[in-house]
Amino acid sequence: MNMIQLYNNVSFKISKLVTHTYSTSFSIAVSFLDSEMRNAIYSIYGFVRLADEIVDTFHDYDRKELLFRFENDYYEALNNGLSLNPVLHSFQYVVKTYRIPDELIQAFLTSMKADLLNNDYSNKAKIDEYIYGSAEAVGLMCLKVFVKGNESLYDELRYPAMKLGAAFQKVNFLRDLKNDIENLDRSYFPEIEINTFNNAIKKQIINDIETDFASSFPGIKKLPQKAKLPVLIAYYYYLSLLNKIKNTPAEKLMLTRIRVSGSKKFLLLIKAYLACKLKLL
Repeated sequence: MNMIQLYNNVSFKISKLVTHTYSTSFSIAVSFLDSEMRNAIYSIYGFVRLADEIVDTFHDYDRKELLFRFENDYYEALNNGLSLNPVLHSFQYVVKTYRIPDELIQAFLTSMKADLLNNDYSNKAKIDEYIYGSAEAVGLMCLKVFVKGNESLYDELRYPAMKLGAAFQKVNFLRDLKNDIENLDRSYFPEIEINTFNNAIKKQIINDIETDFASSFPGIKKLPQKAKLPVLIAYYYYLSLLNKIKNTPAEKLMLTRIRVSGSKKFLLLIKAYLACKLKLL
């Protein structure tokens, strides 16, 4: 093994560590991919997670400057084929290997910048643009990995992949409602004002998310077999989370963060495994 390959391996391991540390549920799903796909998805997650941390966590620092430097460092890594930031190094490698379009990366970074520049998502056009960058574009990056260069399959699955990303993001918005409004001064639903959120508004939002889930499922069925199980695990997990939110009164959602228990996650994993193993989808 030459030294650059050794550094590549170390960089993938760092991205894996970031993924495992920040999201146990996502890590479990990704672990069912083959090693090449697994490293690629870890790298995408690592890139997205670092940008998200800059925006949402590093409040005692100049976040605009940090995000500006992060973006510049990424493009330097892309141009040079090397970065001393292991997460950026592994990500640029994946971008080149799977030909991930720059438009997707720019869409994601635009949404991150939007969180820094304004907290106003008061109309559908603004929130749709934000969700495209923060979730749908990330889902399309992952889809590039899953199809491994099959552009016709990518085009066929692009719409359901976007709908799945949107569904996941909107579930996250509902789950994190309290923190987003109280600590980040953000609301990603135009329907919601802190004093007007009620069960009727919650039902309206959930109906929209359920439509996204329904639109995404045909795409999961058509994924390459190696990618199907991890995506189905994530699909079942987020659908379970949505159902739990659905059964939680609106006033309680403003006071707590809804979670799925470890035992429930295990049952969902078994459900997804059996569905794929028995070719039920």
